[in-house]
Amino acid sequence: MGRRAPFVAVIAAVLLASAPAAGDPGSEKARIDGTIGDLQSRIDRAAAQTGVLTSEISAVTAKVQSLQQGVDAQEARLSVLESELAGSRARLRALDARIREQTHQLEVLERQYATALTRLERRIREIYTSDTPDALSFALGASTFSDVLDTIELMNRIGRQDQQIAATVKRTTRELAHARAATKRDRTEAVREARAVEERTAEQRAVRDRLVSSRDELVAAQRAKETTLASIEADKQEYVAEVEALQAQSAALAAEIAAAQAAAARAAAVPSPDEGSASAPTAAVSGRGLAWPVSGPVTSGFGQRWGRMHEGIDIAVPSGTPVHAAAAGTVIHAGWLGGYGNLVVVDHGNGISTAYAHNTSYAVGVGQQVAQGQVLAYSGSTGHSSGPHVHFEVRVNGAPVDPLGYL
Repeated sequence: MGRRAPFVAVIAAVLLASAPAAGDPGSEKARIDGTIGDLQSRIDRAAAQTGVLTSEISAVTAKVQSLQQGVDAQEARLSVLESELAGSRARLRALDARIREQTHQLEVLERQYATALTRLERRIREIYTSDTPDALSFALGASTFSDVLDTIELMNRIGRQDQQIAATVKRTTRELAHARAATKRDRTEAVREARAVEERTAEQRAVRDRLVSSRDELVAAQRAKETTLASIEADKQEYVAEVEALQAQSAALAAEIAAAQAAAARAAAVPSPDEGSASAPTAAVSGRGLAWPVSGPVTSGFGQRWGRMHEGIDIAVPSGTPVHAAAAGTVIHAGWLGGYGNLVVVDHGNGISTAYAHNTSYAVGVGQQVAQGQVLAYSGSTGHSSGPHVHFEVRVNGAPVDPLGYL
């Protein structure tokens, strides 16, 4: 409503500023019809823009949906890869823990092996370096020969046990070293696999990110188009409201024109003192109907054009071509009127009037009596015009009809 108020105020100001003098309802009607035509053009442009934007939004929405499906698919693949990567990293952590444990056990075994070797070497050295004295002391201290043999066997047994312990520790140490080497090989393979999974995950994430970026750009474009569409729809509603208001006023003026034409017809039925004077042109329409205002090809006919009503025909002629009255009558408008540019309107009586638009200049004025074929103006391209031509209208009781039915 806030946007509409200034628009209404501008229309009202234009209507007040350009209001014709009292007693010239034809000019007022033509002016309002011109304003309606301009507003209708805006409505048609807004409708065309709305259609284009709606189609673009639909296309963008389809692309967004397609990209979203792609994003969802990539997200699913990425989720699988990230789960696989998490498993690889968990395996690496387990292998690292195993290597640390095996390293610790190996260090313990290596120390045990060193201790066993030291003990074995010391015991062997003691046995062989002190074999004679010890044997002698054993022999002298023994009560029987059997005791001597038992003592020697015990010492040999202790030596063999130390050797077995050392051998066992050495074998265990060697096996653990092999196990740790295998674990390290497993870890190397796990690292290679983890890196491969990381690379695939990074590639998948990059694909997902590109799709998300494209989707977000399209979503932003979609929102911008929707905002523009909403603005155009609001403008269109404002234009429609103004057209409805002006059409009501145009209808009232059409009734006023019809009344004026009826009054003119009644006045014409009463003979005037100077009737038949040679200086007064006849008001009768020729036997052929209306005459062509200019000679040229019709480039646009009567009816719907570009989503709006084209209320006359366009006749292509060079600029400056004399424009002739289609029939005798009275000039009720000769002046600028919005999209019509320089416009001449002639009332022929019996509710029939003709209009000649886009002229370069005028040859008649309001209130002037003209004869059929008399020059009214000179063609041009004023107002809403894409090139020199004559826009010719025929109106019956103010309502536009197809001129080809009267020419």
